[in-house]
Amino acid sequence: MSVKLWKTTNQITRRLQIFVNKCLRRIMNIKRTDKITNEVLSSITHQKSIDNRGKKRRKWNWIGHTLRKEIGTTEKTVLDWNPQGYRRRGRPKRTWRRTTEDEIGNTGRSWHEVKGTAADCNAWKLFTSNISIIEYDFMTWA
Repeated sequence: MSVKLWKTTNQITRRLQIFVNKCLRRIMNIKRTDKITNEVLSSITHQKSIDNRGKKRRKWNWIGHTLRKEIGTTEKTVLDWNPQGYRRRGRPKRTWRRTTEDEIGNTGRSWHEVKGTAADCNAWKLFTSNISIIEYDFMTWA
């Protein structure tokens, strides 16, 4: 038996999102003449976009894996690295680290508490599931 893997390109992601929206419209009995946008549809059904579902989960799984590595590895050092200075023109102001710290802040924890949680795999799974629940709560109340 062979397994085929898809590289998630923008085109594949867009087509999957179109399919999901079509299914949601059918489930919710929304017709073309109702003129409901995809953004309104996703807020009614409390669905995240296809693109964001896997990215956040993979990011937090990688962070947990990296935090459990031995002290002194390059990846673990980079997680605590804080570059000084300004970002050049054209670079995004929001860095990966800042978005990660914001997600941690939404849980009411600090980075050091999260590093301690990563040592226990079961506690880490519970923590990462709470991150997705908190994001869902912010979506519903926003």
